[in-house]
Amino acid sequence: MQNGTCETRPGGSCFASVEEVLDEETKQYVAEYSHGCMSPEQGGGLLQCKVGTMSPQIHGKSIICCDNENFCNRDLPLEFNPRTTTTEMPPVADTTTIYLTVICTVIFFIVAAFFAIARCIYYRRVKRKPGYLMNSLYNTTNGHLPIADLVEQSSGSGSGLPLLVQRTIAKQIQMVHSVGKGRYGEVWLAKWRDEKVAVKIFFTTEEASWFRETEIYQTVLMRNENILGFIAADIKGTGSWTQMLLITDYHELGSLHDYLQKRVLNPHMLKTLALSLASGVAHLHTEIFGTPGKPSIAHRDIKSKNILVKRNGQCAIADFGLAVKYTSESDEIQIAPNTRVGTRRYMAPEVLSETLDLKVFEGFKMADMYSVGLVFWEMARRCITTVRSAKNTTTCEDYALPYQDVVPSDPSFEDMYAVVCVKGVRPPIPQRWQDEDILVVLSKIMQECWHPSPAVRLTALRVKKTLVKLETDCTIKIV
Repeated sequence: MQNGTCETRPGGSCFASVEEVLDEETKQYVAEYSHGCMSPEQGGGLLQCKVGTMSPQIHGKSIICCDNENFCNRDLPLEFNPRTTTTEMPPVADTTTIYLTVICTVIFFIVAAFFAIARCIYYRRVKRKPGYLMNSLYNTTNGHLPIADLVEQSSGSGSGLPLLVQRTIAKQIQMVHSVGKGRYGEVWLAKWRDEKVAVKIFFTTEEASWFRETEIYQTVLMRNENILGFIAADIKGTGSWTQMLLITDYHELGSLHDYLQKRVLNPHMLKTLALSLASGVAHLHTEIFGTPGKPSIAHRDIKSKNILVKRNGQCAIADFGLAVKYTSESDEIQIAPNTRVGTRRYMAPEVLSETLDLKVFEGFKMADMYSVGLVFWEMARRCITTVRSAKNTTTCEDYALPYQDVVPSDPSFEDMYAVVCVKGVRPPIPQRWQDEDILVVLSKIMQECWHPSPAVRLTALRVKKTLVKLETDCTIKIV
């Protein structure tokens, strides 16, 4: 072979060809010429020669063959015909793979952005908020937030201020003077900045009560206008002495017990007190489902001394040292390990007779309603009515504790059991109560509430609805 021409054996053939090929540098198709020979063993190249002669434009290749003499392919007339069919492009990446890659990348960035935003919100709400509240506490140049606003800006769950803020407030409290003393400890009027607050100082023997009351007050969704507003709790002391503090809203009118001794009520005032008490108890007794949720709570020591009167004439229930929590999902009654018992004068018959089933939570709620009935009786006695024989003259009964005329001032279990369970005595209903709508309704409610059978007693929600309806309908039937 010389310069692409060749000589072949008999039966072989020589060829000259031109083919369209891709230039890797310019990415353009160009003509490439070649010469050669095909041996007899290849059939003399008959097939290749025929294809190149019949349809050179289809394949982008032209070939001419000869076998008449050696080196016959040196002067063969070649004609280059570019292919007319679609050229095969270089391999391209699978489009499906590209789409999947793009989609996965986008999803990754979306998820990353979501977690970044969630993390930012978490730190803003949980980490930074107590710091923000702390700054508000210490800000003395531009003033400071009132306690109500601090509570409002807390976690929002209704469970009170963050622990660090509570302790800071407790350290800044300035005691003013004592306003009352009881079996659990002493209550003081105090000031935080320029705001009045109440500070309940527990005796060292009442540690369990302090723990329980603090726990109940910090239950989620506990806050309600008819529940005493909780501010903070703290333990102060050294190795030789300890003070357990509970800081709450201060209500200058004092307890319902003190309020009723000093004032008489008109029908509207009585309705406001009764409805707000029923609303507060209904909130305690009601379990709220969801996240966050609220357990059902029974007070276990409802009495006029544990109810405060607000300036708007409504009640605020206080003293949760004996309270019991119940969550239906776990079916668990959480009774605090407290040696304290309720107030014997207000104890329901089943408590006095020790027949209350501690494993059934509804029993605790019905015992509460017995006590509510007695408090309603205390309120009703102080509501004035017009004397029938003298239109311009009003009257009401003197303040009295329930069963005051049949048991000693500090009755024992035996005293109360004999009167309430054995004799079945209940507080008297004066005839004059039939002259005033609210007194008529309340007298029916209280008699239902102190029924000897717990199952017959009205629920707090039923009492609340009945009193709400009294606004528009004064001919109510108790159902």
